Amino acid sequence: MYWTLELASKLEDAPWPATKDELLDYATRTGLPLEVIENLEEIEDEGDVYDTIEDLWPDYPQKDDFLWDEEEY
Repeated sequence: MYWTLELASKLEDAPWPATKDELLDYATRTGLPLEVIENLEEIEDEGDVYDTIEDLWPDYPQKDDFLWDEEEY
C-alpha cells in the first residue's frame, strides 16, 4: 500500500467517519482512481471506523504544514 498526496486527497470528501467497506463503496461510486481502491482493499479489516484520512495515512499534511502567510494574500 502506498499513499501519495494526490491519492489521499481524493478521500477528503469521503463520508467520515467510515469503515473500510464504506470507503470502498464511496471510492467505487465516485470513480476514484484504481490506486485509491487498491490501497483501501489492502487495509486489514478489523471492523475499525476511521475518523479522518489521517487514520489511514498519518503523514497526511494539514493546512498548518504549509508555510505561507494567509494575510499576505
